[in-house]
Amino acid sequence: MNLMRSIKSVDDLSSAGLIEEAERLALQDVAARYAIALTPTVAKLIDRNDPQDPIARQFVPDVAELVVAPEERADPIGDHVHSPVEGIVHRYPDRVLLKAVHVCPVYCRFCFRREMVGPQGLGTLDAAALAAAFDYIRAHEEIWEVILTGGDPLVLSPRRLAEIVGELAGIEHVKVLRFHTRVPVVDPQRIDAELIDALKASGKTLYVALHANHPRELTAEARAACARLVDAGIVMVSQSVLLKGVNDDPAVLADLMRAFVENRIKPYYLHHPDLAPGTSHFRLTIEEGQTIVAALRGRISGLCQPTYILDIPGGHGKAVIGEGAISRTGEGCYSVSDYRGGVHPYPPQG
Repeated sequence: MNLMRSIKSVDDLSSAGLIEEAERLALQDVAARYAIALTPTVAKLIDRNDPQDPIARQFVPDVAELVVAPEERADPIGDHVHSPVEGIVHRYPDRVLLKAVHVCPVYCRFCFRREMVGPQGLGTLDAAALAAAFDYIRAHEEIWEVILTGGDPLVLSPRRLAEIVGELAGIEHVKVLRFHTRVPVVDPQRIDAELIDALKASGKTLYVALHANHPRELTAEARAACARLVDAGIVMVSQSVLLKGVNDDPAVLADLMRAFVENRIKPYYLHHPDLAPGTSHFRLTIEEGQTIVAALRGRISGLCQPTYILDIPGGHGKAVIGEGAISRTGEGCYSVSDYRGGVHPYPPQG
């Protein structure tokens, strides 16, 4: 298959040698419910000789997605509960999500908004809905940060991005714009001077939060794309999801976090997988996640340490769930664990 174009169907996956012929029928059922898309960059990264390839696991559909666990839900983090107008999620007092688009260049098989994104999803906000979203932001002076997400906002053309950023530029109480994206790793050539100029058009403080889950995603092309953003004065942070079969290994996770820091990207959040429908095959237990995250402490630089978080189902926000290293043992006395598993009293005795 010509890998110069994106893969968007089960037939495309078959032609690219990414699925077995015996899987086609069952995967058509998956495709009928959840969007499929792999960019040429992602397709080329997949090792077709490795049935456990961590890149394929993230993007190639699996029949396991047809199994919906009782605890899973269509809106696992409660976006709808906190959506006062279409396209806005106002969960925390000083910041909002602006979901201008519900399309992505790739569709992650564990996506927590999988019921909302893709061709069959909520689409792109029309002019009236976008105007209402801007009006909401203008009317709420407590909003200090606008987080553009969706969907992936960097699929928009530079012209459309500039229009959105231009509207936000005129809202004085908004000081920070943050873009959540996978584009630098899945479609790195898209990060060009025109797109960067569009992002910077507001004059606001800019952050780009890059979603990547495995060190192999940070190819030479991806690193160059990130460098273009950082060299333009845009601060980058990372977001990753702790996924069974992808990065549930302290060594892999350490390599990923080091790769972020080497590329001037500050590790930010490591998400416990959300309870999205058909994603139970990706989820570890919280205890397993805590053990993996604890293994990073002391083994890699403090610059490389992400914050392990859980989005509480129902719209209650994020909670830090890393295992505590300290516990109280008495009045003014504590027990502290080091990264090797040793336990020490604090203050020291004797």
